[in-house]
Amino acid sequence: MKKSYALTALLVGLLTIPLQAGQEVYKQVAPPPPPMYGLGFYGAIDAGANIYQNRGGTRTFSDNDPNSPFFGDSLEVNPKNDVGFFGGLKLGYVFGTGVVRPTVEGDFFYNGFRGGADFTLRDSFGNVLAQRDATTWINTGAFMANFIGRFAFGRFQPYAGAGVGVYYAESAGTQVVNPVTGRVPFNSGGGASHADLAWQIIAGTDYYWTPKFSTFIEYHFLNYTSTQIDTREDRDLRQHLVGAGVRFHF
Repeated sequence: MKKSYALTALLVGLLTIPLQAGQEVYKQVAPPPPPMYGLGFYGAIDAGANIYQNRGGTRTFSDNDPNSPFFGDSLEVNPKNDVGFFGGLKLGYVFGTGVVRPTVEGDFFYNGFRGGADFTLRDSFGNVLAQRDATTWINTGAFMANFIGRFAFGRFQPYAGAGVGVYYAESAGTQVVNPVTGRVPFNSGGGASHADLAWQIIAGTDYYWTPKFSTFIEYHFLNYTSTQIDTREDRDLRQHLVGAGVRFHF
């Protein structure tokens, strides 16, 4: 009887060994790390509207010389602050792989807008003697170095920073129109040019469609200074630019 039990146990053990040897062994494999968006060198193009430039409010000049034939007359000057256009290129580098990523960027763009003013001449009784509408188109190029802090939240990456650089501006000439008759009594064939310091504050956000490609929207508060002309008044031209673009990391 004992021999029978021993034989049965031996048979079961012999059958169990091949079954255990044939079982597959599964190893725990770590999931791949999530992709990193927006690293290293990049290039970008952007374009948008110069929605407003503060060229000053309406000013009135009066002739207070009693010996002048224009004594008591006043000239009202209302500068134009029309919408313009900008567009350009960016080249930059993003440091680090954390949530906060310092960034340096070269920002080079064209910025064009309409200048000029509306003029109204009145006599001492307030009667309108003459009106003229002076219009010019101002072409500028800005060359800025931006210092930016980016905040990486996966595909969504807002940012903010500031920049400093230089600008070059050139007027395309001035056209003077009589608003009553529509006639053009004066049209200059050329304009003046000027170069000076510029600075800006920028803010925007990217959305990355792939680890290397994104689209973005951006706001600029742009300030063109006029340090070379001393008029004892603030002659800085302050502008608000809103645009969008695409960014590609190399």
